[in-house]
Amino acid sequence: MSNNHNSLEQTYTAILKDLKAKKYAPIYLLHADDAYFIDVIVDYIEKEVLDEGERSFNQVVLYGKETHFKQILDQAMQFPMMAERRVVIVKEAQELSSMDGMEGYFKNPSEQTLLVLAHKHKKLDKRKKIYKAIAEHAVILKTKKIYDNQIPAFVMDIAKEKQLRLPTKVAHMIAENLGSNLSKIANELDKLSLNLQPGSEVTLELVEKYIGISKDYNVFELQKAIGNRDKKKAYQITRHFARNSKAHPIQMNIGALYNYFAKLFVAKKYERASKQDLASAVGINPFFVEEYRIAAKNYDLAKLKRAFMEIHKMDMRCKGVDARHMDLMGIYQEFLFKVFN
Repeated sequence: MSNNHNSLEQTYTAILKDLKAKKYAPIYLLHADDAYFIDVIVDYIEKEVLDEGERSFNQVVLYGKETHFKQILDQAMQFPMMAERRVVIVKEAQELSSMDGMEGYFKNPSEQTLLVLAHKHKKLDKRKKIYKAIAEHAVILKTKKIYDNQIPAFVMDIAKEKQLRLPTKVAHMIAENLGSNLSKIANELDKLSLNLQPGSEVTLELVEKYIGISKDYNVFELQKAIGNRDKKKAYQITRHFARNSKAHPIQMNIGALYNYFAKLFVAKKYERASKQDLASAVGINPFFVEEYRIAAKNYDLAKLKRAFMEIHKMDMRCKGVDARHMDLMGIYQEFLFKVFN
């Protein structure tokens, strides 16, 4: 990047692209609610900007909680030794007691240093004076909220980065079971990549073996059983959930069931639409359209209304309201009984 820097908000893919092309900025403000994007960029900078011989003298990793801003300035203002640049990474930058003393440096940073501020779990307030000072010369990570229907695509992207081939169904099952925490998803996919050859296709059996998501007893299969009105299977799965509540937190399952019926409600409206239109309206992969068509036939509007009511009751019972000494199995059974009858 040129010497005349201006603040630049970029997506993590754009930042990585520039880093790979050796276009560097003097400051990187990596702030986001989800740590995944920050970790990917920091990991790349840590391993790739300097070669192995340059790192011992020119790369420093500091941690916000145990670092004073003066230490950061001291490191950032040193000249590189036998290298073109220094790399100073501040992990957990949100834990710094204050960055105000660094305002002067942010306004006039060293061109020979990459200062990386990894500010996790919350964004730096754009209205603050210090943000405005950083923004003068920094590349700033720009992230958008990821919606539930976008998670499977991210699961597939992360798998691709780890050189794994992930069929659509497997990506959806992982997304349904792990929720929207991308760091958690990446960590679980790491278990697969450590155990499989690059380019391997990930099967449901492999997910069960290495991530611990059962191919038969997961929320994805429960939704399918409810959609098909397969009582026996739905009861079997919820019994497994109740017995293994730590691995299958009921609150997470309630959220997944609510999302499922919300999609079913839309699918009902688009029952006669084309495969593509229904997939796009519901926010699902066309691969699952047939499944939703069957479920939409099995649930009229009155049944859907009742399902939402029962999900709400289920949520309240988990919180101890009107639970009548019900255990988890009782809460699940009551829900299924009302939805199926």
